[in-house]
Amino acid sequence: MKKSLIMLSAIAAFSVTSFASDMNKEMLNQIQALKVQIEALEKKVAEQEAQKPVVQQTVVDEKRIENIEKKLDTVSKTATSAKIQSGNDNLKWDVDFRTQVDNIQYKRADGSKAENNALMTNRLWLGMGYKADDNSSFHGKLSYNKAFGDTADHSQSNTNPGYADFDWVTNENATDNTIKLKEAYWLYSNNTFFGTDVPWTASVGRRPSTDGLPINLRNDQKENSPLSHVVDVEFDGFSFRFDTELTTGFRGSWFKICAGRGLTNAIPRFDMSGTAYASDDTKNVDVDLLGVIAVPYDDGKYSVHMNYARAWNLIGFDQNSLNTFGAAYANYSASQDATAAYELQMATPAFKDVGDIDYATILFKTEGIGDGISDYLDDTTAFASFAMSKTNPNNISGGMLGSLDSEIGTSVWLGVNAPCPISPDDSRIGLEWNQGSKYWRSMTYGEDTYAGSKIATRGQAWEVYRNQKLTDALSFGVSYVYMKYDYTGSNSFFGADGTPTSIADAQAAYKAGLASSSPVESAQDIRAYMRYRF
Repeated sequence: MKKSLIMLSAIAAFSVTSFASDMNKEMLNQIQALKVQIEALEKKVAEQEAQKPVVQQTVVDEKRIENIEKKLDTVSKTATSAKIQSGNDNLKWDVDFRTQVDNIQYKRADGSKAENNALMTNRLWLGMGYKADDNSSFHGKLSYNKAFGDTADHSQSNTNPGYADFDWVTNENATDNTIKLKEAYWLYSNNTFFGTDVPWTASVGRRPSTDGLPINLRNDQKENSPLSHVVDVEFDGFSFRFDTELTTGFRGSWFKICAGRGLTNAIPRFDMSGTAYASDDTKNVDVDLLGVIAVPYDDGKYSVHMNYARAWNLIGFDQNSLNTFGAAYANYSASQDATAAYELQMATPAFKDVGDIDYATILFKTEGIGDGISDYLDDTTAFASFAMSKTNPNNISGGMLGSLDSEIGTSVWLGVNAPCPISPDDSRIGLEWNQGSKYWRSMTYGEDTYAGSKIATRGQAWEVYRNQKLTDALSFGVSYVYMKYDYTGSNSFFGADGTPTSIADAQAAYKAGLASSSPVESAQDIRAYMRYRF
């Protein structure tokens, strides 16, 4: 009897929330009628048991209940079938809409400044999901990230020149009013792997590869993978995750294998060559990435996170093309005539395949400081992360980061996220600091900081932020990021454009007429936003 009522309640709830068609309304009416019958029979059986009824009548009533349970089972199967076959209301949507204003300031070594006192943007994420069965599901996300006043042809502003539509960052840059695809992938999961007690998942598509741990803390959202200390870009690829706690005995342990393609050199369709989608031998080869993410221990409070990755055939500019472009720029700046303008256009450098790079990260995180010292410390999260990059130049295009040798860069990142002590319960504050060495080169172009990636800084960066939940859906945030550069090239690609020149030497080169501009020695980004999520 209880089984019938539980099944009935589940089907009723499912039907109300998931279906709106006439078929489902009729099904709901049948369920309600069955519910009335079961309640009446349940009451009668209870009375008979209290009054010690005859066995024959009890058997009859139990038989009627059994028949009703069979009807319920049929209705349940019909509802499940209708859910699978119907496209009525199965794709579930969620919305994340943010309106933000940024005050961005750059200071050059010669004392000059560049600024935007109010860069205003709207960012919309439309998330979608569908679970066809117990093992497989689909996830997707559409993105719109628009600067106020920009248009599709960019006639009103200059927010979309150069590499703003680069595939790694196409949804992280504030551009125009187009809607792009940020995520689209299927996910398969199972509790056993070839008969072993190893839960696992497999996923293929445009996966969530930005806003990983720990950058997600200041962004006030759930972390994605990989770790954002080394990789924070979009890419298309696949992943396999294996939960190893049952086999290793280490609490919360798991590891994930990820791979993807960052850029393709396939010839476009309808190209004059007549060889659509074949590899283009005249251009750089594909840019690919392979990595392993591992959590050897996570007890819900203390956790250790590790990430190793290698990227092949990375791109950058060689020194000769940069020299040619610099000379053409100087000539155009002096003459401003049409010939010089044409020469400058023709001298625009092209990407070259400069080599490979290795990344390694280890992060320690605690959700709660101490054990019962205070409620405030129990609700405080802190982390410490160390990362390393190692170049492997192919020496075909002048090396990587201005060097023909393999160079190692390092970075340290510390942070704390805690309840705000002077405001309501639904607000949190955070403080972060990171420092990068001379040859530090992360792949964090997708970081949500409009003044440039703070994690890529060859120097030091500080950030203080505050996030507050105003209603169930509405939140408010404010942050201040300051980046002080010791070397140039923090936000470059991987060729000679990423040569780490000290700010003093770069300024001396500018004064001598060997550089087109004075180097940026510091940058800051003050932002405030309102965000609606449901």
